[in-house]
Formats: sequence, structure tokens, C-alpha cells
Amino acid sequence: MFKLYTVPGTCALASHIALEEAGAPYSVEVLSFKNNQQQSAEYLKVNPKGRVPALVTDQGVLTETPAILAYIAQSFPKANLAPQDAFAFAQVQSINSYLCSTVHVCHAHKGRGYRWASEETSFADMKRKVPETMAACFALIERDILRGPWVMGEQYTICDPYLYTIAGWLEGDGVDLGKLPKVVAHRKRMEQRPAVATVLAEVKAAA
Repeated sequence: MFKLYTVPGTCALASHIALEEAGAPYSVEVLSFKNNQQQSAEYLKVNPKGRVPALVTDQGVLTETPAILAYIAQSFPKANLAPQDAFAFAQVQSINSYLCSTVHVCHAHKGRGYRWASEETSFADMKRKVPETMAACFALIERDILRGPWVMGEQYTICDPYLYTIAGWLEGDGVDLGKLPKVVAHRKRMEQRPAVATVLAEVKAAA
């Protein structure tokens, strides 16, 4: 039995969806950012980084979304959530690394400016830049990464819940979805999947 630590509205949604898609046995522990539970002594014993997601396994704790997604895919090969070919799997990892290290970081400049600067004026400047940087990231995704119907083409993979999760932040980041028809179509396809519907209902109930 796995245990996933999550917070509604965060990138942990991708891991939650992947667990459901894989048919994995799991439970969910919902933390509250409002109550600063991610910095509690109890949670820091699980994840010293003080962030979500964290996945507790029989072998130990995993953190960082790309690592968790890859672990789920490889632990449940019958779910076919990642290509068997080494090069294709590396492409999956490349896409998920981009979502993690570039796209998510651009988004985080909206509300987490204190991670990179200490002056309030710097925070405001970072926030103003977010619509531009997120639009640029997703223009690249729309043009060069999202093959359709799924990120990797015909095969649904661990890239799809991750892209879906981060694309869900676009409206709040001030990005014009009218310029991203493939991304919007991908979102609609995702929400038609039973596993995604199940997870969204659970998230809504926990919020």
C-alpha cells in the first residue's frame, strides 16, 4: 500500500492520477498549506524538503514528481504508462523534466518569489512576468511537444497527467488558451478518462 501526501491545486495531482491509472493500492494524506502543515515536524520527517508530493513506499519515501511518475510506471508495467523502448522512455523523462524544472518554476514566480529574492519589488516584477513566461512555455509544448492525441502520440503515458496538472494553472497565470487548441483538447480528453474523473472527485471532496 502506497501513501501519497498531497495538497489540492498542486503538482501532486499528477502522481494521484498516475496511481489511479495504474490500479495501485494507495491512500492519500491531504495537507493544508493554509495551516503550514508541509512544514510541520511530523511531515518533515517524511519529506525534509517540506513540499508535496511525497510517496511512501515499502522501500522508502520518494519525492519529486518525475521520479514518482517513473516509479509508478515501472512498478505497474501492465498499466502501460511508459514506453518499453529505452529512447522513448528517455523522451518521456525529458518532457517531464521540462515540466518540472522549467514550466513549474515559471509558474512558481507568481506566488513564490521569496525563493529567489528578498525585495518586495522583485516579487511584483516576477509576478508580472508569469503570463509571458508561461505562454512561451506552452507555445513550445503546443508546437513541438504535444503530439496528440496524447503527449507521446497514440500511447497514454505518465506525461499526460503531468501536463494536464500544469495546464490547469494557465487561466490563473493569465495565459490565453485560445492560442493553445491542442493543449485545450488534451485537457478535455483527460477529463473523459475514468481515473481522472475519480481523482478529481476525491480532490473536490477533500478541498
